[in-house]
Amino acid sequence: MKHSKIFSIIAAGAFLLTASAAFAEGDVAKGKKIAKKCVACHSLDEGGKNRLGPNLFGILNKKAATNPTYKYSKAMANSGLTWDEATFLEYITKPKKLVKGTKMSFPGIKKATKRADLLAYFKTLK
Repeated sequence: MKHSKIFSIIAAGAFLLTASAAFAEGDVAKGKKIAKKCVACHSLDEGGKNRLGPNLFGILNKKAATNPTYKYSKAMANSGLTWDEATFLEYITKPKKLVKGTKMSFPGIKKATKRADLLAYFKTLK
């Protein structure tokens, strides 16, 4: 009896670890749909022009506020951020919380799965 309970607990733990790893990956196709919110203000095309916000193509793993053709808010310019995966996810959760004074008016994405999907899509923009 004890062995079957232990096995069940181990199996459940393995399942949860596998499921959380799959969740962390995100879905590129779903992320592309979510990115339609971004294109209201940003270009996502290689060499695309800045719009209300800067072009976001290839932004991952780059230092924030380094597009020389875009005028960033003082808050973003002085943020010292690098758009690694963790920072990207934290920022799109609630931009004004991470960078107080940013001029980005987007309220954020509440659902972690949607943020993971968006990140998966942004990883393809390189």
